[in-house]
Amino acid sequence: MTKRIHNAQCSREMQKGAAGIPRLAMINDIAGFGRCSTTISLPVISAMQVQVCPVPTSILSNHLAFPVYHFDDYTPHMREYLSPWKEMGLSFDGLYCGFLGSPEQFSIVEEFLETFRPGLFLLDPVMGDHGRAYATITREHCLRMKQLIRYADILTPNITEACLLTDTAYQEGPWTEDSLHRLCSKLSRLCPGQIVITGLSDGSFYQNYIWKNGGGSIYGCPSAGSSRPGTGDLFASILAADALYHRDFVRSVKKAADFTALCIRGSEKAGVPIKEGVIFEKYLGKLICQNRLKRCP
Repeated sequence: MTKRIHNAQCSREMQKGAAGIPRLAMINDIAGFGRCSTTISLPVISAMQVQVCPVPTSILSNHLAFPVYHFDDYTPHMREYLSPWKEMGLSFDGLYCGFLGSPEQFSIVEEFLETFRPGLFLLDPVMGDHGRAYATITREHCLRMKQLIRYADILTPNITEACLLTDTAYQEGPWTEDSLHRLCSKLSRLCPGQIVITGLSDGSFYQNYIWKNGGGSIYGCPSAGSSRPGTGDLFASILAADALYHRDFVRSVKKAADFTALCIRGSEKAGVPIKEGVIFEKYLGKLICQNRLKRCP
């Protein structure tokens, strides 16, 4: 009898999490070196008082900007990996989904949403940058992404990905607020949730176009330096953690943009090679202070 009571108590704790800490599943790749994807998202989201439960899509020694790497596709194991979570009756307050490397992984994400029914789904539709799709992105991949974004509560494409998703011609140079409004209006027909188009360059400023409740606004901050791996993951991670605490979306975008700029600026000053991403570790204390609404040093 004691054992059954203990098991029932454990089951309840696994279902709801502990001490009121939200639980977030994260479907993304793991790159051991280079500060991107899971290795940047997990510590940042944890620092914002959210439990992170990673689901690897692939495992890499380092990200692909380096000349050599080891790569393991985890697709054949993902359903086995998730099976015990279903058996234990785990529940999740949210799902954060990053890079998906195959059509089968889209199906696994859809199965996760159907099985676990998380209250929040943040999708970073990783497909390309600088006006071009990545080499591994096929037409089928784009079509599956268009289908998946209809489930997203928060969508975080860069301008290239927003164009790919809406079949809009990419243009170099500054985007006007009217053209961004039209682009987000098209995107919102596919995704009913909140949208932020990230990393728009306007001379000496980086801008983010925020779409909420049918209207758009721009938040910009001074350019802090070169584009670096992992900054999109850092940005989306802050949005995911804030959303689980029901914080205002626009304020959350501003927090994410300012913290990302701080990390880029610090990395430039410290002479960190671009391929090694941003030294977010140095500034996590500031994010924790900000998260607790305390004055930071």
